[in-house]
Amino acid sequence: MNWRVVFRLLGVLVVGTAVPMILPILWALWYAEWDSLLGFSATVGLMGGVGLVLMRLGKGQGGSILRREALFVVAVAWFVLPAFGALPFLFDGTLSSPIDAYFESVSGFTTTGASIMNLAATDIGKATSFWRMQSQWLGGMGIMVLFVAILPSLGVGGKMLFKNEVPGPITEGVKPRIRETSLALWKIYGVLTVAQTVALLVCGMDLHFALGHSMSTLGTGGFSPLPSSIGELQKPSVEWVCLVFMLIGGGNFSLYFYMLQGERRALLRDTETRVYLGLVLICSLLVALTILPRHHYDVHDAVRHALFNVISVVTGTGFASEDFDAYPSFARNILFFLLFIGACTGSTAGGPKLFRYVVIARTLMLHVGKTFRPQMVTTIRVGRQRISDETVHGIFAFVCLYFLIFAFGALAMSAMTPNLETALSGTIACLGNVGPGLGQFGPMGGYGDLFWPGKLLMVALMILGRLELYTVLVLFVPTFWRR
Repeated sequence: MNWRVVFRLLGVLVVGTAVPMILPILWALWYAEWDSLLGFSATVGLMGGVGLVLMRLGKGQGGSILRREALFVVAVAWFVLPAFGALPFLFDGTLSSPIDAYFESVSGFTTTGASIMNLAATDIGKATSFWRMQSQWLGGMGIMVLFVAILPSLGVGGKMLFKNEVPGPITEGVKPRIRETSLALWKIYGVLTVAQTVALLVCGMDLHFALGHSMSTLGTGGFSPLPSSIGELQKPSVEWVCLVFMLIGGGNFSLYFYMLQGERRALLRDTETRVYLGLVLICSLLVALTILPRHHYDVHDAVRHALFNVISVVTGTGFASEDFDAYPSFARNILFFLLFIGACTGSTAGGPKLFRYVVIARTLMLHVGKTFRPQMVTTIRVGRQRISDETVHGIFAFVCLYFLIFAFGALAMSAMTPNLETALSGTIACLGNVGPGLGQFGPMGGYGDLFWPGKLLMVALMILGRLELYTVLVLFVPTFWRR
């Protein structure tokens, strides 16, 4: 392990992550929140000091970062940066427990949206509230992807950082150079955020709520300063805007780039996108038909709430237009099923991603066909893309490992939660970076009453899910540390 390279990159990441805290500082100044101003200023100062020390330790170390160092930096950064992000919660008095503050910060950076706060009772300032939502925006597209975009000095090492953080089984560059790819993705991400902010301003939101909710939406995070999430506003126009941009956030951002380059049919030709939209429509229709007789006597309301909550869950955003935990069991079971899915590869959503399930379905169909045609040549294709046997094996291995971790996590959580439904839904909601589950962890509930070992377990699951397991688990392989 080249520790100088590791220290240099970690130092750059720590200093760079302090820069976005300028916005909460401006928020604190504007709203005269002096405790928050001191808290964020102290955090920026501390991060700057620690980052400079780390950069000093790595001084004089040039060259490219190799795969092992890239894996280590990505994994460690996702544990360390949320620790700094938690400090404002402690410094301004929003939270008193370091574990609670770390949980909230990890939930933000991983775009999970699980919260230990009772927003109806917690005295949270606008600056701190804005930071919660901003952290999800940073984590949505990926911290490493941002730094690869703005730091040309990373060179070949940037490609390693990019591939180890961007979720999905196949990472295709939309440009020949990884730095240009990263910059293109962040430009699209930024433009969409501005577009949603403008749309929410038109709907009557002030700038704090509009920009904050746009960051939570495009990052598919789901943090909101409203105790009952988006549904508290009782504004259908706001729900429709968030609904559309959640759907966009769950799509493949590389395909959006292709469309901007003139390939207008890029989305329609993509098999995963078609499955994504079909899944949303079918599940929304089933939920709407289920809740219409019992919860909503207006078809428009039923369709709106069904679409909103289905898209929120499948994209892992975690917003709620109403308490879907109170839905009839069939609708609740559909939403529970969607917790295991995830949206598209290359999106800001969590979960295993639909591409993997499409490949598994195609593979199973071919193997069923071989029972009566054993000489049949099995070639897995998704759209125009031929999937290699190595990729298929990797997908099956990932999904098996994913469900194995889920099983052990749920078993551990069952010892700390009131019932199995709460344990199962909470575990998969954190591992899939969705946030709200069912029962105690429902959209109107939270994780605040969870015993502290359970909170730390959920923190580990959130980071594992965000980095798609291997980047963290490889650190526990003995051969990783050998020369």
